[in-house]
Amino acid sequence: MQKFYIETYGCQMNVADSELIITILKDKGYELTSDYKKADYIFVNTCSVREKAEQRVRGKLSLYKGLKKQKKLKVALVGCMAQRIKNKLFEEEPVLDIIAGPDAYKNLPELIKKADKGLKAADVKLSKTETYQEISPTKIDKNGVCTFVSILRGCDNMCSFCIVPFTRGRERSRSPESILTEIKQLVAQGYKEVTLLGQNVNKYNWNNKEVNFAKLLQKTADIDKNLRIRFSTPYPQDFTDEVIKTIARNENICNSIHLPIQSGSSRILEKMKRGYTREWYLERIESIRNHIPDCAITTDVIAGFCSETEQEHNETIELFRQVKFNSAFMFKYSERPNNYAQRNYTDDIDEDTKLRRLNEIIELQNKLSLESNKNDIDKTFKILVEGTSKRSEERLFGRNSQNKVIIFEANKNLIGKYVNVTVTDFTQATLLGEIRP
Repeated sequence: MQKFYIETYGCQMNVADSELIITILKDKGYELTSDYKKADYIFVNTCSVREKAEQRVRGKLSLYKGLKKQKKLKVALVGCMAQRIKNKLFEEEPVLDIIAGPDAYKNLPELIKKADKGLKAADVKLSKTETYQEISPTKIDKNGVCTFVSILRGCDNMCSFCIVPFTRGRERSRSPESILTEIKQLVAQGYKEVTLLGQNVNKYNWNNKEVNFAKLLQKTADIDKNLRIRFSTPYPQDFTDEVIKTIARNENICNSIHLPIQSGSSRILEKMKRGYTREWYLERIESIRNHIPDCAITTDVIAGFCSETEQEHNETIELFRQVKFNSAFMFKYSERPNNYAQRNYTDDIDEDTKLRRLNEIIELQNKLSLESNKNDIDKTFKILVEGTSKRSEERLFGRNSQNKVIIFEANKNLIGKYVNVTVTDFTQATLLGEIRP
């Protein structure tokens, strides 16, 4: 039996896609291996959101180039980077035998057959209909407790800085029946938490809004009240009160919302083509806090976007102070090929200024995260135990509804169970606690 190895870069959606690829190949008789040196085929599932992600992939391909000289091996590059660069990759990276975009995974067995004949094989066609909803993904989660379920593919938002619509295509929603069936199967397998995935997850729309995201959330929550529900990533413009109220009335939908702001300046948000203003975003935050007072709110932000002034950077700083995010993913602007910003704007903020502004945001957010964790001292949370701590086999870790990691001493037989943990100490990144009856 021929063996394949898969390496995954990027977002949770890429992890879900790797699970699809594993299922498709195993169904055709290929065997998954965790050792790339034993593989007959190596698949590299890629990300194109930032240049650094692509550089990491190219570095890894050089390793496989050396391995290919030692044994019979086919190397495939799949996912967003394959979709962005397409057949030019064969010229840039001669080590590659197969290239496949995110909508071409069902065709991988045929591409392998072509590559086995010594030919270069590629499929980078984007689909308006493919959702892979008939495939039950082979889960690769290490803990067997928490997992992801893809409900929506593609994105129609066309933010000026983003490359996702060009690598993932148009928005397509899976049928609610296929989603709920998959989740019920996961519950039967023992999973205790699912995260619903989509590039713009709250744009889920089945049959002209017969089932929208709020309704799907409710249907998911009704499957099993002991099943925790999370979702990623919502978009501020489409984050409705209906969704907020659905979270508020269901205890098993976690009180944790990741709501990317990207900039605190309305002018920059307009240049980013985000479709909302600073005021709109803050109104959404107010609604969340009114309906779900203990909700954790996290965000994404880009420092140094095209033409950003010092005053507009300070508007972002002030918005962070006002909202007090629990945590954030923070980046300096990185120009990506062929999107709207690259074609129409000048990347006119020098690297030193970008880095300085980014560090100012990071410094502030570190203080806010520390303050948020300090406020949890002596509070008791219901924790889903996920596994052992990376630093000590004697300690376990889990997350509360607010998605904060808590580390505590306990027996391993509690993995996959709910326990009450009281916070006794904290760091900037984690909480420390003790189990309570």
